[in-house]
Amino acid sequence: MAVERILDQIDGPEGLKGLDDAQLAQLAQEVREHIIETVGEIGGHFGANLGTCELAVALHSVLDSPRDKILWDVGHQAYPHKVLTGRRDELSTIRHYGGLAPFCSIEESEHDIMGAGHASTSIGYGVGLKEGMRVLGHPDAGRVAAVIGDGAMTGGVAFEAIHQAGGLGTPMVVVLNDNGMSIAPNVGALSRYFNRVRLNPRFWHAREGVEGRLSQLPGGIGDRFERLGPQFKESIKAFWAPGLFWEELDWAYMGVIDGHDVAALRRALTDAFAAERPVVVHVATVKGKGFAPAEEGGLEGMEKWHAAKPGSIADGSPVAKAKQPAPAKPAPPTYTEVFGESMVREVRADRRVVGITAAMNSGTGLNILQEAEPDHYFDVGIAEQQAVLFAAGLSLEGVRPVCAIYSTFLQRAFDQIVHDVALQSLPVVFAMDRAGLVGDDGPTHHGAFDIAYLRPLPNMTLMAPRDEAMLVNMLHTAISIEDGPVALRYPRGEGLGVKLPAEPLLLERGTGEILREGHRAALLGYGLGVTKAMEAADLLAEAGIEVTVADARFAKPLDAALLGQLAAEHELLVTVEDGVLQGGFGTAVWEHFNDSGLPGPKILRIGLPDRYVTHGKPALLQEEVGLTGADVARRVAAFLDAGVEIPAGT
Repeated sequence: MAVERILDQIDGPEGLKGLDDAQLAQLAQEVREHIIETVGEIGGHFGANLGTCELAVALHSVLDSPRDKILWDVGHQAYPHKVLTGRRDELSTIRHYGGLAPFCSIEESEHDIMGAGHASTSIGYGVGLKEGMRVLGHPDAGRVAAVIGDGAMTGGVAFEAIHQAGGLGTPMVVVLNDNGMSIAPNVGALSRYFNRVRLNPRFWHAREGVEGRLSQLPGGIGDRFERLGPQFKESIKAFWAPGLFWEELDWAYMGVIDGHDVAALRRALTDAFAAERPVVVHVATVKGKGFAPAEEGGLEGMEKWHAAKPGSIADGSPVAKAKQPAPAKPAPPTYTEVFGESMVREVRADRRVVGITAAMNSGTGLNILQEAEPDHYFDVGIAEQQAVLFAAGLSLEGVRPVCAIYSTFLQRAFDQIVHDVALQSLPVVFAMDRAGLVGDDGPTHHGAFDIAYLRPLPNMTLMAPRDEAMLVNMLHTAISIEDGPVALRYPRGEGLGVKLPAEPLLLERGTGEILREGHRAALLGYGLGVTKAMEAADLLAEAGIEVTVADARFAKPLDAALLGQLAAEHELLVTVEDGVLQGGFGTAVWEHFNDSGLPGPKILRIGLPDRYVTHGKPALLQEEVGLTGADVARRVAAFLDAGVEIPAGT
């Protein structure tokens, strides 16, 4: 007879209230096993979630969600939170089209207080929530806990929020989830004693005068402290307050707490909230806890199991990959791989070239550069603003920096792009991976807006490759441009399988090319839009309609000569892009004809709609928003009133 799980009785946080510490510890393990079983089958964020099972149980047992607010930074470690807040049986749908969101979502649950997929924001949200309660005259409207990882703490906005909360004395708790350090030095009676001292107002007010009182000790001891100098006195203060950084910013520090000890977490959280002041509870967790390949595999194991692929785990263990026969034709390299290999070539051809990432070395392909040319590789942490500022400084010194940052994350550095790079016409290259619809990570990660937010900037050049060979040429071209910044966007996933150039070619800036000749309608693609235009042209040809297809290559500057030719020879000009239409590539083409005063063709713009697109496989999302070759073909045929039908799903 199967033993009934406590988890099966938990339909919301209220179900945790009557459980003792032993039952809560058992519940945390059941949550962990549920995640291993479910995510191992369907895929999804993995290691970080296994590390927060006890933490989620402790938080929900101490707090009263949603009246009390639990904020999960990024949200990729919030699967246990989802399981405990009524979504246990839906976990198998996470990151799937129509299923649970990959991160927290305020539309999905009242327990998801913030919907965010970018790092380092939870503390700022928390300060706003607590100060909002005060402004509205309801300071006791709810307690606030912000859970943030040690990686996310490298983001500057986290430090800005810490500074503000300390100055205001905002009564909130930050749980610093640290899966990168040992808990041994600060575990035990002495640590518990320091925690009690720091949370007692009689003592934490007194801490401010520790240094002065050291020199006032009787019997000549104080004089000896004074002669020993400032370094020794600072060490004594640090012993008094191991979290001196936090203490100096008027936060009480507790830690380091074993993040897998539910009872210890509950005691620490209870004391922290009782203090009614800014408190950080520093907890140590193991990323991948309970899954040996991640837990015991060191940094390599943690990185490998950050996310689990579908079908990668069965019965709690990794599934051995069956030996597959060699494919008749190997899969094309990804755009990310092509970029990484091209960066190595560019660095070796020009020693001024360097690559910069913001904590996404393998995600951007710069891990290839890191291994091959480590002195020409920089990782600034989760700090996109600093990545761009750093690039500006490098550029002023004559270095040729390439900032490899996902399109969605580059949004975070917009002011630095405007003020520190474009304004000064600095030759910085922005290589934007994951442009367009990226798939399962959803609206927080889609690269939908970069064309629109970069196109208005003076001195900026924008380009996008239609295939991986063009990416090689465009990176080479971007690095060669010396009179201003260049933004180069490309999609996630495999290339088209075209042959890569033995030597990269320099493209003439602001020039496109015609790929296919036709009449009546011209399809002008940008980046992935070229592929969709070619697919549409093939379908239209089967219906007896031959159209022209051109690759714009550049969104800024546009190829005025090419646009003039297309306008003169066709009655309809169709722009195709995988960015938002508002302010995008198609808008640029329309503006060109409108502002030139010259007669232009009818213009049909095809791109992403004016809404945030959900999560799901890119093919499903493209079908939803009308960005398939068949969709383009149908709209062209209807516009031309050609009397033909393009079947759905082709």
